[in-house]
Amino acid sequence: MNIRDLMTSDVQTVAPTDTAQAAAGFMLSADTGSIPVCDGDKIVGMITDRDIAVRGVGKGLGPDCTVAELMSKDIVCARDTDDVHAIAQQMSDKQVRRMPVIDAEDRLVGIVSLGDLSRQAQDSAAKTALDGVSAEGSQHEQH
Repeated sequence: MNIRDLMTSDVQTVAPTDTAQAAAGFMLSADTGSIPVCDGDKIVGMITDRDIAVRGVGKGLGPDCTVAELMSKDIVCARDTDDVHAIAQQMSDKQVRRMPVIDAEDRLVGIVSLGDLSRQAQDSAAKTALDGVSAEGSQHEQH
């Protein structure tokens, strides 16, 4: 099974020039903790509620700082043709709960989450991802 078969394709995004407050508002309305950052249809980063709280508030930045100041830039993406099990393993290895999905032209076409894997994937794909994400320690870097 390919990731495109179970990814969520209706993905809300923010621009690098949007404010942290706007990003937080999108997260609140979408009931999510992260949102892809796109320049046109190309993904350039991800911003999370933790980025806003830790990178933003922790550094004394206000709600008007830009998403570009807070976002993670070195993100891992899945290709829409990637195998579900390979992406589950990658999510586990990178300890991420949500992964942007891009097409052959590097355009954002969706996002895959642990929830998508657990609801629709067969065998142990969701367990593989969940085991890694839940493991002690994190490979995430703080800027």
